[in-house]
Amino acid sequence: MTFPLAWNRLWAIVLKEFVQMRRDRITFAMMVGIPVMQLVLFGFAINTDPKSLPTVVFDASPSAYTRSFVASLENSGYFDVQPAPASIAEAREAMAVGDLQFIVSIPADFTRQLVRGDRPALLLEADASDPAATGNALFALASLNQTALQHDLKGPLARLDNGAPPFEIRVQRNYNPEGITQYNIVPGLMGTILTMTMIMMTGMAMTRELERGTMENLLAFPVHPLEVMIGKILPYIMVGYIQVAVILVAAWGLFSVPIAGSLVLLLASVLVFLAANLTVGMMFSTMAKSQLQAMQMTFFFFLPSMLLSGFMFPFRGMPHWAQVIGEGLPLTHFLRIVRGIMLKGNGWAETWPNVWPLLVFMAVVMAIGFKRYRKTLD
Repeated sequence: MTFPLAWNRLWAIVLKEFVQMRRDRITFAMMVGIPVMQLVLFGFAINTDPKSLPTVVFDASPSAYTRSFVASLENSGYFDVQPAPASIAEAREAMAVGDLQFIVSIPADFTRQLVRGDRPALLLEADASDPAATGNALFALASLNQTALQHDLKGPLARLDNGAPPFEIRVQRNYNPEGITQYNIVPGLMGTILTMTMIMMTGMAMTRELERGTMENLLAFPVHPLEVMIGKILPYIMVGYIQVAVILVAAWGLFSVPIAGSLVLLLASVLVFLAANLTVGMMFSTMAKSQLQAMQMTFFFFLPSMLLSGFMFPFRGMPHWAQVIGEGLPLTHFLRIVRGIMLKGNGWAETWPNVWPLLVFMAVVMAIGFKRYRKTLD
């Protein structure tokens, strides 16, 4: 009886698989690149304890005591005190756009009441649309009214350091007062779902033609390459809007997520985001040789989009290099748009700073995809 396992035949199969692996470079790159990407992103870019959050202080009662409080804010590491704009209204507009995380308002009679022992109050407004971004900072703030003035309450003012805090910090959580995580997660899911499905579906559009042998018929049609690209994109835009409708109904009916802004503006912004993602899928379809490769390319794009956009982890908690990469991803800007419209009631003026990057991204990617598609025609 002969042994069923022949080492020469087994070794031939092993060599064949290595040859196939060498030929399929995208699959090999995924096997090596995905673990490296995960190690880098989770090891260096992900931080659930964001610090140096942009903060402005309006001090209507400047004194040594208020300066000590501001210094204690900065020393905590969570607050990055920046020059204040001309008015609180401008600061609140900056918070609505996402440029500010905290606004501190010190009233005009703060110092006088403090010296008299009346325990004055100051107001801290926080952008609480993402509870994870502000939670630790607000926790650190809880003890500052007890420790900020320890070196100032000497001599005649020592009586104020009797155990009770000499002043009060009142926190106003804007946009999400109760800190409900669904208010932040559910709108973000709209962006992640659209990113995954739109890029994957269009990424396989052109490769499907190749695998089914229908590319020759498509090339025989008297159509321009741009017409082919747009024609393949439009059906998926309709599918994307169906997904958006399902998500919005679920957000309102199941999770009671408010829609404070304009629904029309939200749907118009969705159109730009859909187009940006679909152009990425079309570009991948011109680069891949099979539907499997197109899906692998989609995963390469989706993983950093999900981790560096601010969907899962606070955007300001990431290092600068990761934020630069995140700013180049469509999902980052769409999350700001959808959360701003639904939670903050943002209008066109606050939405536009995140719309034009999507338009630029779409134009660049479409140009790359169009150029590569013309090469396939040749």
